[in-house]
Amino acid sequence: MNFRKLKGKIAARLPQRLVKPVWRSADEYAFKGPGSVREDIERKYGWSGDLLDIFVSNPDNIVHKWHHYLPLYDRYLSRFRAENRGDTPLRFLEIGVSKGGSLQIWRRYFGPDAIIFGIDINEDCRRFDGQAGQVRIGSQDDPKFLADVVAEMGGVDVVLDDGSHVMKHIRTSLDCLFPHVSEGGLYMIEDLHTAYWKMHGGGYWTPQNFFRFVGELMDDMHHWYHDEGMQHPQISNACPGIHIHDSIVVLEKAAVHAPASSRIA
Repeated sequence: MNFRKLKGKIAARLPQRLVKPVWRSADEYAFKGPGSVREDIERKYGWSGDLLDIFVSNPDNIVHKWHHYLPLYDRYLSRFRAENRGDTPLRFLEIGVSKGGSLQIWRRYFGPDAIIFGIDINEDCRRFDGQAGQVRIGSQDDPKFLADVVAEMGGVDVVLDDGSHVMKHIRTSLDCLFPHVSEGGLYMIEDLHTAYWKMHGGGYWTPQNFFRFVGELMDDMHHWYHDEGMQHPQISNACPGIHIHDSIVVLEKAAVHAPASSRIA
């Protein structure tokens, strides 16, 4: 039997997901009703608020968001709104400008004094500069560019990665930007369903899948209890909390303290 026939026989016995990757597109999940966008979000997640009002009434540039993101945004980001920060303006960086609508939403949500920057590799996004925030053109895979943007912002409190969704790019941005996030800040990465898509450098079985990296961060978080050391101390030494949701990972930035236990009679 020649090699080609042998390969074919082996492939025939394997699950198809191991032989041929299944194609997925976000378009498959486009909302088609019943009811309105507002009704769908309120019914499914039992949530409504200012951010939902802002999203469904967006009048200008196109914004595209998965419905379950809205209550998660509000859960994690509401404490950064102007009324909760006093005289200290938020410094917010969004990776990925796209059609400009997302920056408009964040401006309305965080208020007029927030320092809002968006970055994108697409030169066409320059037209959104100065509308709802400052736009800078460059790659999220370029550490010098990212550092220069943070320096121009005067630091950063919240990073939202809605950029290329390519595994390598996500890691580069995180490694570069997380050390710059202020204590008490957040680093949020969305659209991580792409971690399972080969066209974005991911895949169910691949080590490049971002959730495999998140697993290593969780091991680091629990390094007190095993002898394997830390794999990513530049992040884990300042990340006391990791939150995982459908397609979203949120990393807290704060001091990490050795655990202590007390028994009080």
